[in-house]
Amino acid sequence: MKKELRTTEGAAPVGAYSQGLVVGDFVYTSGMGPLDPHTGEVVGDDVAAQTHRVMRNLGAILAAHGLGFDDVVKATVHLQHLKRDFAAYNEVYKSYFNQPYPVRTTVGSELMDILVEIDFVAHKSA
Repeated sequence: MKKELRTTEGAAPVGAYSQGLVVGDFVYTSGMGPLDPHTGEVVGDDVAAQTHRVMRNLGAILAAHGLGFDDVVKATVHLQHLKRDFAAYNEVYKSYFNQPYPVRTTVGSELMDILVEIDFVAHKSA
């Protein structure tokens, strides 16, 4: 059984997908871009600013189910310019987590008018 997570504090879906789903003890988020949840506009001109907005969007979705960044077990990251932007994105990304960090895959992707997109899998501990 799955339950939809939705919050006005995270970017609204712009297609046929949910912000997040709860399945058992796991929360799965959609890939989030750097969209302001209130205006729908892209926030930030560089990967650092965009990564902060993405992380705030994801944090809001996690919070909608009483979770936080320490509950994230897996992240998948898409960067428009992998080689150019990895270091700046990574500095922002790691500032949201404590060790041990979640497992992560980071790939270069063709993204539509954004520099970064991230999705999470989180686990609700008993």
